Amino acid sequence: MANKTVDTGSGRRIFGDASWALLGQLGSGVVLLLGTRIITELVSPDVYGQVALLTGVVALGVAIFAYPFICAGMRLLPECQEREQRSGLYRAVRGLAARSSFVAMVCLALGGAAYCRRTGFDPWLFGVAALLFAATVHREIGIQLLIGERRQREASLWQTSDSILRPLIAVLLVWHWGANGAWVLLGYACASIAASAVRSLLHRPKRSEKFRGQAPAESRNRKREIWAYALPLIPMELLSWFSGLGDRYIVGYLMSAADVGVYAAAYTLTNEAFNRSAMVLLRTFQPVYFQHFSAGRKPRAFKIFWIWLACVAAMGAGGVAALVLLKDWVAALLLAETYHSAAVLMPIIGAGCALQALGVVAAQPLLAEKRTRLMLFGRSCGAIAALVAIPLMVQAYGLIGAATAAPVYFGCEALIMALLARPWRMIGAAGREALCPTPGATRC
Repeated sequence: MANKTVDTGSGRRIFGDASWALLGQLGSGVVLLLGTRIITELVSPDVYGQVALLTGVVALGVAIFAYPFICAGMRLLPECQEREQRSGLYRAVRGLAARSSFVAMVCLALGGAAYCRRTGFDPWLFGVAALLFAATVHREIGIQLLIGERRQREASLWQTSDSILRPLIAVLLVWHWGANGAWVLLGYACASIAASAVRSLLHRPKRSEKFRGQAPAESRNRKREIWAYALPLIPMELLSWFSGLGDRYIVGYLMSAADVGVYAAAYTLTNEAFNRSAMVLLRTFQPVYFQHFSAGRKPRAFKIFWIWLACVAAMGAGGVAALVLLKDWVAALLLAETYHSAAVLMPIIGAGCALQALGVVAAQPLLAEKRTRLMLFGRSCGAIAALVAIPLMVQAYGLIGAATAAPVYFGCEALIMALLARPWRMIGAAGREALCPTPGATRC
């Protein structure tokens, strides 16, 4: 059957995708900054540190129990040309993520109960964290699959509404009930539930678009394909989480919850700025790159990859330079006075975030070729570098050491990913294929 999809490489389509992705990231980012400013005025660094640690636990659950299946869905989506195939893929991804998320919530409940019994920690915090985890998984599956279909407008509106409601409801609860970390987490959870409910009401599928079912054999094959792609990503996501958020737990163990609060405030502002910029580029270029690669259009995929890499490098260099010049102004504008000591950490953390974004792009050829086991090796090297660097540097230099460790381990990971993917090897192959194209040739 003829492929009725539009030309995925048209400049107008890419520009439209980028515009909606940018709108979503800018809107949610501005609200996040305002929310961070207000919340740091209302809660102490100690309470903010508790919130940062528990949201890190939620992020760990999402990374291990949901994101591998989401990534599999994103990669396999360009290969599903028929509506029934896409519906079957969505159903399989949601089913696998739901079952694994249930296991995660059981683990969180049991682990939280044991931790609270031993330390006297408030068990209510873990209960709210479990609710936030479930709401976040549902949101991420919906948004990421929309992005995979290049429905950037719907994804951006969903993300922006969620991001607006999160700090708004959290601030209202803290204002009314007091400065307790549980109210902040509950506000985040209620916001995600509300945004998802509004999305479901406004975008109900038509009868003709509802899933009519697949043959049992086809459904089993699809699930096996998802598992084969996702399984190596599970430990890889764990390692990635440790590289990105493990430092706050080491700071909490070696220093205090208040130090975690100051460090997390600096890391949140800096990482969000870099991460959202990189996410605009990811949402713009990754679906196009995967679609060209799956269709066998290697020269176009190759060109998209290098444009993407150049944009990320320019974004990182500009962001670090801006933070070096404006760090004190940013801290005074966006953080309460008790958090202003975090200003000195921002340019250092920014360098780490820029290298992390480069590493993500450098690894894309491995994802396109479905060589996820090599990605696992690269992430393992980055996590080992983090495991060695963070404790040593925190013990020696405190919070400055924790920040300085980020460029070290993210730089190691980016270098190893580039050596594994070797994107430069495509230069000769892409040139030959442009001269003598082979129809339908893909290397997957």
